Amino acid sequence: MTSAASTLPKQDATPATATGARLVVEALERQGVELVFGYPGGAIMPVYDALTSARFKHILVRHEQGAAFAADAYARVTGKPGVCLATSGPGATNLVTGIANAMMDSVPLIAITGNVASALMGTDAFQEIDILGLTLPIVKHSWIVRDAADIPAVFAGAFHVATSGRPGPVLIDLPKDVQVAAVARASSSPIPQEPAQRLDPAQLRRAESAISAAQRPLLYIGGGARIANATDDVRAFARTTGIPAVCTLQGLGVLPPDWPTNLGMIGMHGLRAANEAVQQCDLLIVLGARFDDRATGQLSKFAPHARVIHIDIDAAEISKLRDAQIAITSDLKPALRALSPRPLRVEAWRQTCAQSKAASAFRYDAPGDDIYAPALLKELSERSGDNFIATCDVGQHQMWVAQHCRFPAPQAHLTSGGLGAMGYGVPAGIGAKLARPDADVVTITGDGSFFMNIQELATLKRYDIPLKIVLLDNSSLGLVRQWQELFFDQNYSEIDLSDNPDFAAVARAFGIDAFRISKREEVSVGIERLLASTGPCLAHVVIDPRSNVWPLVPPGKSNSDMIHGATQ
Repeated sequence: MTSAASTLPKQDATPATATGARLVVEALERQGVELVFGYPGGAIMPVYDALTSARFKHILVRHEQGAAFAADAYARVTGKPGVCLATSGPGATNLVTGIANAMMDSVPLIAITGNVASALMGTDAFQEIDILGLTLPIVKHSWIVRDAADIPAVFAGAFHVATSGRPGPVLIDLPKDVQVAAVARASSSPIPQEPAQRLDPAQLRRAESAISAAQRPLLYIGGGARIANATDDVRAFARTTGIPAVCTLQGLGVLPPDWPTNLGMIGMHGLRAANEAVQQCDLLIVLGARFDDRATGQLSKFAPHARVIHIDIDAAEISKLRDAQIAITSDLKPALRALSPRPLRVEAWRQTCAQSKAASAFRYDAPGDDIYAPALLKELSERSGDNFIATCDVGQHQMWVAQHCRFPAPQAHLTSGGLGAMGYGVPAGIGAKLARPDADVVTITGDGSFFMNIQELATLKRYDIPLKIVLLDNSSLGLVRQWQELFFDQNYSEIDLSDNPDFAAVARAFGIDAFRISKREEVSVGIERLLASTGPCLAHVVIDPRSNVWPLVPPGKSNSDMIHGATQ
């Protein structure tokens, strides 16, 4: 029997026209977006109206900066662009720190903002701001959409720009009238294709010759190895050649810590063996690093005996700070494969590096009954194993994490590197945990950083995101205090946080499980409780306010001038 409904004319499932807001949602769906982080407001309301029928999920954060940081971390873990959404005026300006963070660390981020109607732009209308002008120095590219029909092409181009070459953030600004305008649908815009990269055979031959001739070669691994998804290729190159390696803060995890020739992180709070190797090497093979000042110390004295082979996809980075005798502008994967690696006879150099590493290994037997943060962090990452992901804030705890945690992959260590933005940890933890629900995602923060985006505890509770938080509380702005102790004659200015609340009680007020530990004997049980919790959980860890991060290269000094504490 034929139903009445089946005799009706078939309806086209896709209307011939659509609003700009609907085209935005469809453009995001076309790019395979699964999560968007945002906060609504008047100028972006048409897009939020269209979101109710979207095939992707929207995460409502409690501050737009949290949206940008969560999207940033989601991108770092998945390798796909993170997407954040905000209204005009303060909503847009609250994204700025997160956009700058993505720019500094080369993270693909799509920032979408609403704006006042086109006719009101330039009139100082309510919540009007020139967000395109404000963000010009901190984006790869930006658009103001003037015609709703352009939305599919703009979004296709935005995702392409954010992910191609050296990744980074882009901005799309949507006037309100463009969002509500109805336009005829057009065929979807093709995604632009990158021209095939061509390696310079002459530079490759020069690089191979320099590597073969070197007596003390060293790999200098930066965050570009993670960005290029070249971890396996770097490991294969290091394994075949046997060349010792050092890394930057963003390069942690490219080689695991138990890698025989991995000397660890270089720089201001780097490992002594790593800094010594750089100062002694005769060839520095730079893989996706940019000679940041925190890594190099006094640049004129950095790697003073070394020729430089610099491989980077961004030609602007090569010879920007340190002259490269051999420059290879390329993605790391094809460049490393084209170098035809072979075993090198540098046994004496490897032995020197290994002896230095053994002699300068960290100790974890600090005196007293107080919790020793490095030992706690080491145990935490080891207990979690290959399932561990740390999202870290900025300060002493950030350096302790870099020095003492075990990272099985570069995607396991998420931190605000170039910008050094406090408040990154908790929203980044949200983004990372939603990206990798199976991982032990732990936000490691300090009492100063935690307050910067404490409101995102509400986001954790709303979505029941089982993020673990280790809050190291030294009742001060620890890294500033350490510098004031060492370099400002102990003139402690505005670093006292001794009026901190009971952070465990604060977390419980948000409906989040929390506990407090202050003695060394409580650490193992505390870690077990934290990792075993099935929902979000906060460990309020009280540590000695006088604890310092060692070793340390004083500002403006060479990496040869490291100073050491009692445990180094």
